[in-house]
Amino acid sequence: MNLHTFYMILQQTLIITTFVIGMMMIIEYINVTTGGLMSKRLQKSPWIQIFFGAVMGIIPGCLGTYTIVSLYIHKVMSFSALIAALIATSGDEAFFMFSLFPSQALKITLILFILAVVVGFIIEIFMKDRFIGGANEHNMPLHNDDNGCHHHHAVKSNLKNISFVRALLIVGCISILILIISGFIDGSHQLNILMGGQSEDSLLHDMTDAGHHVHSHDHEHGGEADWIRYTLTFMFVVILGIVIAAKDHFLEEHLWQHVIKVHLPKIFVWTFLVILALTFVNMFVDVRAFVNANLFVVLLSAILIGVIPQSGPHLIFVILFAQGSIPLSILLASSIVQDGHGALPLLAESPKSFFISKGICAVLGLMIGIAGMIIGF
Repeated sequence: MNLHTFYMILQQTLIITTFVIGMMMIIEYINVTTGGLMSKRLQKSPWIQIFFGAVMGIIPGCLGTYTIVSLYIHKVMSFSALIAALIATSGDEAFFMFSLFPSQALKITLILFILAVVVGFIIEIFMKDRFIGGANEHNMPLHNDDNGCHHHHAVKSNLKNISFVRALLIVGCISILILIISGFIDGSHQLNILMGGQSEDSLLHDMTDAGHHVHSHDHEHGGEADWIRYTLTFMFVVILGIVIAAKDHFLEEHLWQHVIKVHLPKIFVWTFLVILALTFVNMFVDVRAFVNANLFVVLLSAILIGVIPQSGPHLIFVILFAQGSIPLSILLASSIVQDGHGALPLLAESPKSFFISKGICAVLGLMIGIAGMIIGF
């Protein structure tokens, strides 16, 4: 690996990390400004609970899953609604899927949503115990400081009495917008090389043979590169507005302490290591040939790794799909079983619920994966 390749890996890591963190910031803002999503109406209808669980599950990241798990622990939501949320969610990996292959990500999200609702209904019909594992009932804590993220008349005051965190976030947003406008955060070249599974020489050869039109084996990445660039620009203009108008509490406790300090280092490191590892592997191993010859082993690996209640390890299957190295069915199986770290509170409060729910998701993922290999998708 030469220095140029290493530099491109760093660029690609920055592109993905910026996109993921930006989406996390906006979702955090929406979640806090709505004041939470718990409602007594949910307890009146298990069918609405299942639908609500699936909707919360397809929200990228873990906030939706955290919400459903918390409501289940407090016996507001049933086990069937919990399963719907866990099937629908792809955790933080959903951010990566929408950044790398948005059209396919939408298809995967729709499939997961339909599966979540159907399986949730089946469980509700046949399962008598609505709260498996003795989930404890507690009063839901209210965070009064979170009531409203901003005050429309406080913008001048925010800028006049600017805090260190607000100043740092404003500088960060402006810096990212400059990097996008300057072309440093572009992604078209890096996506074709690193996400398309091609070496730089082979890419240049394809461009020459195709009259300067880049040939992609399984996924076209030029559109995704433009989509990333335009979306990042819009996203960070919105985030800049949020940072200017929001209360200090929201910026410091939610954006800085939660999103930036907790998620950013982990996302950057995991992304860099996965891309670096796959780059090394592609130098010595024909990944596509290995996967095609060992699809069932790869499927089992995706399901077993999916049991891990942590974002990061599952990213390898997202990247492999982006490279065209694994079929849609294996990524679907991985997405069904894994839920990022959204189920970690469930493991802490009710291990029995955690392992039973993981078992159900694993069986469903295995069935979908095998069906996909038979049908050929």
